[in-house]
Amino acid sequence: MHIPELPVQLGTPSDLESPYSSLEYRQHQMFPRLSAADIESLRRFATPMSFSDGDYIFKTGRVALGLFVLLRGRVRIFSRDSFGRKTLVTEHDDGHFMAEMAQLSGKPALIDGLCLTDCQTLVLEPEKLRALIVADAQLGEHIMRALILRRLGLIEQGLGPIIVGNGGDPQLVRLQGFLRRNAYPATVIDARHDAEAATLLGDITTGAADFPVVFCPNGSVLRAPDEAQLASCLGLVPTFERTHVYDVAIVGAGPAGLAAAVYAATEGLSVAVFDQRAPGGQAGASSRIENYLGFPTGISGQALAARAFQQALKFGAHLAIPGKVIGVECEGAQFMLKLFDGQQINARTVVVASGATYRKPYVNGFERFDGRGIYYWASPIEAKLARGQDIVLIGGGNSAGQATVFLANFARSIRVLIRGADLHASMSKYLVDRIGSLPNVSVCTRCTLHALDGDEAGLTHVRVRREGDAADEVVATRHLFLFIGADPKTDWLASSGVELDSRGFVVTGAMLRSGGQGGMIHAFPLQTSLCGMFAVGDARAESTKRVASAVGDGAAVVSQIHAYLSQATATMQNV
Repeated sequence: MHIPELPVQLGTPSDLESPYSSLEYRQHQMFPRLSAADIESLRRFATPMSFSDGDYIFKTGRVALGLFVLLRGRVRIFSRDSFGRKTLVTEHDDGHFMAEMAQLSGKPALIDGLCLTDCQTLVLEPEKLRALIVADAQLGEHIMRALILRRLGLIEQGLGPIIVGNGGDPQLVRLQGFLRRNAYPATVIDARHDAEAATLLGDITTGAADFPVVFCPNGSVLRAPDEAQLASCLGLVPTFERTHVYDVAIVGAGPAGLAAAVYAATEGLSVAVFDQRAPGGQAGASSRIENYLGFPTGISGQALAARAFQQALKFGAHLAIPGKVIGVECEGAQFMLKLFDGQQINARTVVVASGATYRKPYVNGFERFDGRGIYYWASPIEAKLARGQDIVLIGGGNSAGQATVFLANFARSIRVLIRGADLHASMSKYLVDRIGSLPNVSVCTRCTLHALDGDEAGLTHVRVRREGDAADEVVATRHLFLFIGADPKTDWLASSGVELDSRGFVVTGAMLRSGGQGGMIHAFPLQTSLCGMFAVGDARAESTKRVASAVGDGAAVVSQIHAYLSQATATMQNV
């Protein structure tokens, strides 16, 4: 396939319409000029490096050396898609620095940096960059803000992989959601309605089974990939040094896991965090959290997770997302974690923060429509699909309430189904009051989902049975949202032998029936039946299923890990 390369737009950023339209007023924060004092401060972390006119300092799809400070010269920054088409981002000169969030963690670059003159630079590798951010708080704040805003600009412009497919296709929605929740830019083109789709597909022979087609920045073309294949193509899957032993391995990057990562890393512990999909867990899918301390106007779960993720990166935690842990075994004084891709990681302690999986109703034929009209979270992606539609939502907890309030801005009508007599028993009052004021929302009490109907495209009707009625009410809808609770995600612990309760939650502290490994009584409230393994958040038995409680668990467990490691070290020295 040949597509002519479009020329780079010429001129300085001030000569062009800014590609970051909604961020234009923050250009001075996105592209700050470092002072002589700033440059002197970072020199102790940097290595000098020279480039000639026409050299690339970094290229799209390749891992850059780190953050570059331009001492002398001029560099053009532009985005390049898999067809070689280029979009100008900005141009840098003396005193500017070149990087975005990918350079903080050593991931492949999303942009190109081309020298327009001979250039003298200072390069800070990711580890040195993180050290600078921590050591110089004021300069670190300026750099972190710029890196975050630059990534937001790339996301706003969709400067990343191009995904071509049916806009309502469940697989496309999953890929789009995966990239969105990982704060990775992308362009989605609907093959049914966008004229550009035919140009992009060109001479590629495709069938229905090939969609969505993904054009990666490195030139690769993926046909109907899953999330793991897409992550691998984009260079998001990390590799580990097999001989390295982490102080803490955290499985799960929801609020509890991210809190543990941030506090453990700030305490000087070496930390690895694993999550098979994206930061934030179930909380990351919340459209707005309004009862979390410190956010009186509310914050989306994704924004909260993104901030915690950036904090963990800043303090040096190694975040493997996506990184699926399929098993863990205790080997002497260490744990060995097995990853889905065959890698093995060693750690002195393990924190179980894997949360829970979305519960599914026991309805015949449910699997037929799973992913074809049934959704487990309400993000802007799902809201777009539901715009102007009549939808059904099942659930009476806070997550269901937040989703209802959010989706009411888009859907024509929402039918909320709950088993109870009213919402007050399981939902916060502010959400109950807000739902009661929404004219396009109705609540069906003492109602359960009884059956599902559909066609080749997916769901068409839900059958609802009200308590005491002999017949179903048939509701026409192509969109069913489920918020009916969750079951613990602890299947990966099967080989460890850790104690679970009857529902599969991890038992900790005083609740332990056995008293712990070898009959030892545990002094640490969050420790499991295995010495050195702790559990926090929704996966822990008897935990309060709230974001604030999960964050509290994650913060509290770090002091207990410190105490455990101190005891373990003292024991080894006395042997």
